[in-house]
Amino acid sequence: MTDAVVASRIQFAFTVMFHYLFPILTMGLAPLIVVLKTRHLLTGDETAAAAARLWTRLFAVNFAVGVVTGIPMEFQFGTNWAAFSSFAGGVVGQTLALEGVFAFFLESSFLGILLFAEGRVSPRLHWLSSVLVAAGALLSGYFITATNAWMQHPVGYRIVRGSVQLESLGALLGNPFAWWQYAHVINGAILTAAIVMASIGAYYLLAGRHQAVGRLSVALGVVVGAVFAVTQAFPTGDFDSRNVLAYQPIKLATMEGLFETQYGAPLAIIGMPDTVRRTLLDPVLVPEALSFLAYGNFRAEVQGLNAYPEHLWPPVQITYYAYHIMVGLGTIFIAVFLLGVLLWWRRALFTTRWYLWVLMLLLPFPYIANEAGWVVTEVGRQPWIVYGLLRTAAGSSPTVVAGETIFTLLGFAGMYALIGLLALFLAIRIIAEGPGPAGGT
Repeated sequence: MTDAVVASRIQFAFTVMFHYLFPILTMGLAPLIVVLKTRHLLTGDETAAAAARLWTRLFAVNFAVGVVTGIPMEFQFGTNWAAFSSFAGGVVGQTLALEGVFAFFLESSFLGILLFAEGRVSPRLHWLSSVLVAAGALLSGYFITATNAWMQHPVGYRIVRGSVQLESLGALLGNPFAWWQYAHVINGAILTAAIVMASIGAYYLLAGRHQAVGRLSVALGVVVGAVFAVTQAFPTGDFDSRNVLAYQPIKLATMEGLFETQYGAPLAIIGMPDTVRRTLLDPVLVPEALSFLAYGNFRAEVQGLNAYPEHLWPPVQITYYAYHIMVGLGTIFIAVFLLGVLLWWRRALFTTRWYLWVLMLLLPFPYIANEAGWVVTEVGRQPWIVYGLLRTAAGSSPTVVAGETIFTLLGFAGMYALIGLLALFLAIRIIAEGPGPAGGT
């Protein structure tokens, strides 16, 4: 693989991972805002209205920064990945266009009403605007996930003169790989939003500020977090892994550090993959558990990396460690939120200060877990950019040299540092101010 391809991969990885920090929260927060707006509409609870106002302002900051940081990625399809665009543009261009024309405009159009029209339109219309913003956010997530799912498991296409042409839009949108991948992505986004909501609510309670909004945010965050922490593992994570087993079995072996095909394959809790000796160093294993999770049979055969040519192996260490970071953090989230539900049931949730500290300090970790999950998905797909059809090395632009890409990467790093600091400043300012007055004034 040439230096130019490596530089292009690093640049795209940097820009997409930075960008995704913001859609994670917008996709997950939008449904929770609907819950708060629904509570206010049905009961007249002004605390719910105030909390919805606060979270809508934070949503708007994330939405704006997500738009700004998403644009350079699309330009890279033409600058750094022209061969991929030429090969697959007839398919991926469809879902990307649908995301922009339908989902983005739906979300952005009604966000203005949600932000600035409270008290100026009827409560029902304001509630409806929150529903349509959430619909736009969730629909946007599906179109993007369907694009990625096609690159993971191509369907509904034919190859004409060396390029892929779409044969069935229904097959593209109904890709069996997309459904559980999307469920896992949205589940993770809602879990992230629940943790952020509970974390900031815990800050308010510990600081003695905005107590009513703090209590509601903690309660809603903990209850939603408990549900979605569990469903992130079962069923969404489990069925997403079954897709990987069905369509990309080599990725599953890499995720688990399984070098040798085995009957009754163990599940690796921890360990260090050694690709030279082809073994896990210092492993902690659950005997036969991987066979059971994969096939429902403790003695089933699971193919290891030795079943595939080494030039088709994904980067083993990166995929393995990212997967175990994701799973380890997910397990911690389940424990933390189930404990929170217990405290809520015992009416001690808002007064147990050490637990509030745990919630507050938990804030960055769902972002780490989500990013790690996407690293598993994308790095584990290598060496393919379109699985089984186009290698990553063949998808880059032939005329772009490494030096050009490194120069623009440094520019992106500086620009994104400024954007990130601005977003962080605005978020901290909104949190410090608390819920603003109705109408966005």
